[in-house]
Amino acid sequence: MGEIQRPGALYQQVAAEIRSGIAAGEYKPGSPLPSESQLIERYKVSRPTVRKAIAALRAEGLIEVIHGKGSYVRALPAPAVTIERTITRSGKTFRTGHHTWEQAETPAIYRTATTAITGPLLGLAEGEALFGVDRLLTDPDTGTRALHSVLIPFATADQAEQLAEAPDTDPEQIYAILTAAGHKLTWHETVSARMPLPDERSTLDIPDATPILHTARVTHGTDQRPLILEELRASADRAQLGYRVTADSPRQLRAV
Repeated sequence: MGEIQRPGALYQQVAAEIRSGIAAGEYKPGSPLPSESQLIERYKVSRPTVRKAIAALRAEGLIEVIHGKGSYVRALPAPAVTIERTITRSGKTFRTGHHTWEQAETPAIYRTATTAITGPLLGLAEGEALFGVDRLLTDPDTGTRALHSVLIPFATADQAEQLAEAPDTDPEQIYAILTAAGHKLTWHETVSARMPLPDERSTLDIPDATPILHTARVTHGTDQRPLILEELRASADRAQLGYRVTADSPRQLRAV
């Protein structure tokens, strides 16, 4: 191939050519890219230009650089695990899709307050007092990690003494406690994808340029009043979410 002539920064032109080669299957997932010297010869550009192009593609998540070996087209395998998000109930017992996951560390319990994001989800103003509980979970079969957080308003804890004394009660048991307190529970969940924060990337062991799945589940009680907020974060290349959809309620996901 001769020298590329399209407008734009030269490294962007080289990156676009390599990107097209990946999309066309010329460079297959898991295979090495040509060496720097080969790319320099192919595109008739300088070494710094090639390195900037590789850096751009790495930032996009298309390639990974293995020290001492070179650049490889990033493989995109199917997620290692499916996290079932449907809540099931048998008598007084509730089950969630990650109840078999193991806790990698002791849960962290703390006091916090609602923010501009969590306040509206809980139907509270910003700055309202909350109990917070963070858990690092691992799937015993695949080693996949997930961060699970629970936010419990003081008003909810006041209704159930167990929650005030032990905010780190398992979510499944929290559902049972709230049901025993007279609530008929329903749930509403949203799912988003975003790039991880630095601490999330290190804790979840996420590769560069990989987004996370972020779920926000609100448990509603009597009169649809929000009671607790749960958040689950996992690497999008390791986990996918599964839901069992029914026609039981047109308003919200219910325990079945």
